[in-house]
Amino acid sequence: MNDIEIRAVEPILSRFCSHYIQVSAKVDINERIKEQLESNPILVYMKGTPDFPQCGFSGQTVAALKAIGRPFSYVNIFEEPEIREGLKTYSNWPTFPQLYVDGELVGGCDIVVEMYHSGELKKLLTETGASNDES
Repeated sequence: MNDIEIRAVEPILSRFCSHYIQVSAKVDINERIKEQLESNPILVYMKGTPDFPQCGFSGQTVAALKAIGRPFSYVNIFEEPEIREGLKTYSNWPTFPQLYVDGELVGGCDIVVEMYHSGELKKLLTETGASNDES
């Protein structure tokens, strides 16, 4: 079912099977997250954009990635509230930013910055398919 169909039947079904509607919506969000991760070798779910981060943690994470010089993609969770909520469950990581490399969660700001300073982040990006992507 697409969103329009769900909205059209939700008032009627919500009295009888609201759990079904919530599960359907969650599956759609999980699929969207999975598609984003499969399509973007280096992906940061962040508050704001790389040019205008809206929290210091997102800014530090972006600064580490920019310093390494690898292209990366991002999702501004303020513009994608469904993704913001769904990702907390999908990743079992409640805070943002969240860095993914080749579909795997690397971690949040503290982990990314620590990995940057130790050289592990550059090594990770060099040793994975992510370093060969030019998009």
